[in-house]
Amino acid sequence: MRTIITIGRQYGSGGHQIGKAVSDEYGIGYYDKELLDRAARESGIGKELFENQDEKPTSSFLYSLVMDTYSFGLGASPLSDMPLNQKVFLAQFNAIRKIAEEEPCVMIGRCSDYALAENPNLLSIFIHADMQTRIRRIAAKYDLTDARAKEKIEKIDKKRASYYNYYTSKRWGDADSYRLTLDSGVLGIQGCIETIKKAVEWKEKSDTDKKMIYDVTKY
Repeated sequence: MRTIITIGRQYGSGGHQIGKAVSDEYGIGYYDKELLDRAARESGIGKELFENQDEKPTSSFLYSLVMDTYSFGLGASPLSDMPLNQKVFLAQFNAIRKIAEEEPCVMIGRCSDYALAENPNLLSIFIHADMQTRIRRIAAKYDLTDARAKEKIEKIDKKRASYYNYYTSKRWGDADSYRLTLDSGVLGIQGCIETIKKAVEWKEKSDTDKKMIYDVTKY
């Protein structure tokens, strides 16, 4: 298996559960909060700083800096001269790309699809569901009233959308921003898992077929 699966998700849609189940099915790495652990360990920056900055937008200067750094092939440039928030974001960006070079895996959120946009093994997915389905899930999980659950959902979705829209040239949740979007309210958790597995199967076969055609035509 070569495919790297990135999953964006509406809060309460089950994206975390779906991603973990898919990684378990394939026996591949799973990176959600684990991504913060990896970035902290490799950069030497305290994990709590990554948690404080997690999926939160920051200055436009940082976005330009990160994109310019990679445009000039300086992804491993020293972080010592950068302000702290810039170090945190770039360290996470570096960690995403390094992990993708090492192994097929599932990554959750954090603009991982955008960081890996040029990676031919990428399968980017967005999980969504209707509000009532998400309210029921969050209310049950955290023992909240429906009103408090809805408030929590809207707050976290707003943060995730702002972060994604800020750092990418795409829109969070728009079908055009991903290779595959799935409605867990319609398909259910297991239905989403099975659909992702089928998509991986098709992608792996398509990639193999393309390579075979290339190998034949280059002679």
